[in-house]
Amino acid sequence: MVDSLTKIKWLGRIVFAVLFGLVPSCPHLQAQTAQKDEDNESDQEGYDLKKDAKPWNIQLATLGGKQFWTDHRWWNGYRVQFNSTLDHWRLLDPKSVRRAWGGQQAMLEELDRIVKTTTPSTETTEVVLLVHGLMRSAESMKPIETELRRVDAQANTIDPTNLVHRTAILFSYASTRDPISTHAAALRELVENLPGKPRISFVGHSLGNIVFRHAIGDWQRNGDPCQVLARLNRAVMLGPPNQGSAFAKSLSRLGLFKIITGNSGMQLGPAWEDFGHALGTPPCPFAIVAGNISKSPIQNPLLTGASDGVVTLEEATLDGMAEIVQVPVLHSFLMSDTTVVKAAVSFLSGTGLNVALERK
Repeated sequence: MVDSLTKIKWLGRIVFAVLFGLVPSCPHLQAQTAQKDEDNESDQEGYDLKKDAKPWNIQLATLGGKQFWTDHRWWNGYRVQFNSTLDHWRLLDPKSVRRAWGGQQAMLEELDRIVKTTTPSTETTEVVLLVHGLMRSAESMKPIETELRRVDAQANTIDPTNLVHRTAILFSYASTRDPISTHAAALRELVENLPGKPRISFVGHSLGNIVFRHAIGDWQRNGDPCQVLARLNRAVMLGPPNQGSAFAKSLSRLGLFKIITGNSGMQLGPAWEDFGHALGTPPCPFAIVAGNISKSPIQNPLLTGASDGVVTLEEATLDGMAEIVQVPVLHSFLMSDTTVVKAAVSFLSGTGLNVALERK
């Protein structure tokens, strides 16, 4: 009887996790959707995918990455991605059409050929990195890109003599396939190879903030030959588990949790004490937007204190923050909530978080 009650209790917790967004959809359904992105790769058998290999390619549309691909290079919308499951690379154009696939060196050479024969659409003076959370995709950060474009277009209309050229990069990474250090290494490679040495701003959701902080820690420990730290402008963290995640730690008691979230999920939970020291603090002004649904009739029984249903206010805080605000928004919707999106872009533009939000 006790065992049955325990199973029912844990089943309820899993359902709660799905509802509150730690596991936004059934992993099997998600895998089936993402597998469509792999269909174009199924003809790889028979090829030796060494670094200089470049098999024959059919230019077909892809889903852009989802949970299986990680961006390593970016130029004018073109992306060189790596799939750690299939252990090979591909090159996508700005419309996510596969232009080539095979070995790493072959993809870099193909991108270089495109760079030499293509004129960039605009000159970029500032890049805004948009980094999604655990088990999400780059598309989840699209509302922030849209708001950036709206604000910049408005500013350029008002003062056409002082044009703003901010380019948003929706960084895609296989959040459940590799540890956070691997995600951070890919982010570093992408940033270090951006053309023109632009200023760098950042908006991250949930795990994306930890990937960013790990990259900062890597530059601080191992050197920063491209002077990225000096070019960091501003950063906004949405629902960041800056002190680890009690929710992840609790759910990790289920073996299913590691299967679903991979090493990254475990590092946020039970492995945090051994992992947290690798993270750096942004050496630029940064703000935090934390969800607080304490007035909601539905609360997460696995958390103590105010939270967004996944990350507590205490876990979101980080020494050195310029601002922190609380919003009555669930964790999974922070990056799409209109008020939060406007607040984030406002901070990146140098005017602080939206004055409509209560400052804390």
